[in-house]
Amino acid sequence: MDNFYLILVVVLFALAISDLIVGVSNDAVNFLNSAIGSKAAPKWVIFLMASLGVLVGATFSNGMMEVARKGIFHPEMFYFSEIMVIFLAVMITDVILLDMFNTFGMPTSTTVSIVFELLGSAVAVSVVKIKAAGGSIVMELAQYINSGKALAIISGILVSVFIAFTVGAVVQYIARMVFTFQYRKTMKYAGAIFGGLAITAITYFMLIKGIHGSSFADIKLPGGESIESWSASNTWTIMLYSFLFWTVLIQLLRWIFKIKILKVVVLAGTFALAMAFAGNDLVNFIGVPLAGYNSFKAWVASGGPAPDSFTMEMLAGKVGTPTYMLLIAGFVMIITLIMSRKARSVVATTVDLSRQYEGGTERFDSSLAARVLVRSSTRFNNKLTKVLPGALTRMVQSRFEPYSYVSEDETDGPAFDKVRAAVNLVVASILIAIGTSLKLPLSTTYVTFMVAMGTSLADRAWDRESAVYRISGVFSVIGGWFLTALIAFSVSAIIALLISLSGNFMIFVFIALAIFMVIRTQIFFKKRAKKKAAEEEEDIDVADANEQIIEKSSKQVVKAIVSSNQIVSLGIEGFVQEDRGKLKTAEEACMTFSKKAKRNKEKVYSTVNNITAGTLETSHFYVQMIEHQRLMAHAVHFMLEPMIKHVENNHKPFIPEQIEKLNELSQQMDSLFNYVLHAVKEENFDELDNIVKERDNLIDLLKKMEKNQIKRIKNKAVNTRNSQLFFKIISEIEFLLLHVVNLVKAQRDFITNTRQIK
Repeated sequence: MDNFYLILVVVLFALAISDLIVGVSNDAVNFLNSAIGSKAAPKWVIFLMASLGVLVGATFSNGMMEVARKGIFHPEMFYFSEIMVIFLAVMITDVILLDMFNTFGMPTSTTVSIVFELLGSAVAVSVVKIKAAGGSIVMELAQYINSGKALAIISGILVSVFIAFTVGAVVQYIARMVFTFQYRKTMKYAGAIFGGLAITAITYFMLIKGIHGSSFADIKLPGGESIESWSASNTWTIMLYSFLFWTVLIQLLRWIFKIKILKVVVLAGTFALAMAFAGNDLVNFIGVPLAGYNSFKAWVASGGPAPDSFTMEMLAGKVGTPTYMLLIAGFVMIITLIMSRKARSVVATTVDLSRQYEGGTERFDSSLAARVLVRSSTRFNNKLTKVLPGALTRMVQSRFEPYSYVSEDETDGPAFDKVRAAVNLVVASILIAIGTSLKLPLSTTYVTFMVAMGTSLADRAWDRESAVYRISGVFSVIGGWFLTALIAFSVSAIIALLISLSGNFMIFVFIALAIFMVIRTQIFFKKRAKKKAAEEEEDIDVADANEQIIEKSSKQVVKAIVSSNQIVSLGIEGFVQEDRGKLKTAEEACMTFSKKAKRNKEKVYSTVNNITAGTLETSHFYVQMIEHQRLMAHAVHFMLEPMIKHVENNHKPFIPEQIEKLNELSQQMDSLFNYVLHAVKEENFDELDNIVKERDNLIDLLKKMEKNQIKRIKNKAVNTRNSQLFFKIISEIEFLLLHVVNLVKAQRDFITNTRQIK
């Protein structure tokens, strides 16, 4: 029996390592988005500061381990075997849940997931235990669950969302009023003081408040006083010297080495926030396995009694965590931080929603709630403007006058400036550190995300052009947070329930399931990343030479022609054969083509700006190419959609005469598309006259098919639904043919004009 539970402890630690990897991939957004979004320094410098912060912060997390042991349930009410089931259910659920969110690039809360997983698994085991004893679940469940503490934790997490958003917005508004967007002038005089105050505030909350409960808080100084008590009694002295030191140091760095003040603040804030993250969130990854390990040691030390008779009172007391374990966890975090591609995906979501300037594609569509909120806010703002004195309104407006230090030719500029990045980091790190010092496992994801959203709102990054999309994105992320709680509770409870009822064999079944899910999502993520990389290869960049621009635009045209041909051929073939598999393949190809055409159209603004050396005509023909591709995507979609519905609803197939003509049409279109493809690839535009003739022949065929259909209607050989679909197919194919030829003409003119540029 000892060996079995030893294996379970090893499994818990293996899951902890996996949880650290997927958890850091999700939580990296918390401390990287401000530095990366503002491009405060090269990425290796940002990652170095974050790594140091994680390593130092890991040693501050010791006091938070109590949450995993006794924060959610009363451990003395459970036996050793039941505690191990609870912990295993939590870790299996956490690995699966966080990996899924990472794969889709959605930031979620590791704190919320661990709290609700502990709650769900503890409730499930408690229910089984109560029912086995013949008790009442309603009456006795409160004896097992620490409902007061659990409610306080959940309430603290929810309240932190509103506090973080409000404080972030207020502080950013004040900072922008002081520094404006042309902050370099003000920074010459007040920058060192601002930096000194910011880093001193971080020092206070990170060291003086955060040291309580850390692994070295009780270390004795030469005078016999502990570090914790010494720092508490010398708080104001430390603060004063810290402010003077940082103010002087920052000013000297600016004078001597010309180092920008805000860069120092942002990097210091990145270190502090990474430290706060490790101090607060490390418990989410290793707290449960360590509690399991401590439980195992206590059980073995007692002589190894029956696991279902050994109660776990020891978890209710204070149990220290070896510093080396915290440091090992910190190193795993650092390696994941540097290596994880999923972390970059999650960071991109927050940076996109915080972006100050126009550019790029919005990640989220608008929602009804966002539209109503934006409309109401706009009306309120208009009424407020009328009430306030004009001089005050103009003064405030002047402080928010847009200005960028980024060159117009620089397309890969920062998403927002360093003033906002500094506010994000300072406010978030202070709020998290306060929560950590109070032993409240705040969600660092919620706090940092909502601070970033609050500062974005105050900075007027959400204007009339982007507000509905950004707010919809915030709603989507927040909705995902509530979904996290629901999924975490439900899945953890189900796993714990099945293990409790079915026996220990189910433990390994769920472990295998977790491994399978992680591998599957990893494969999915790699496929999506590969697809995205292929799409970005076609994006025209400001640094591209003329031939590169031509090559990339030609790839777009070739893919549009190939996709159209594939959809038409597969669609007609699947329809006449009533083959749902082929229609499904055609539908997937159609969706891919439509998304690609839509993406290209959304990027027209930035692409036209990137064709810097081109004339007005060059950009005009590029816009025409994109428009024709989009209209081709519309044509194949509106042709295919009714065909799929016809087959799905089991309506009567076309009569043999119609099928024969459709097959003939499909063959001739395939021939034309191959002809067009050859001309585009070889840039042999002398064949355009012949292509037009072939196109016109096909249009003549379509007209004959239409007339024959009218004859069939008069002869009552077909019904209404048949006729509507047949005419729809003919109409959309004619529309497609017109735009295919126009696309080739636009491509020809684009290439000609681009090559004329010296």
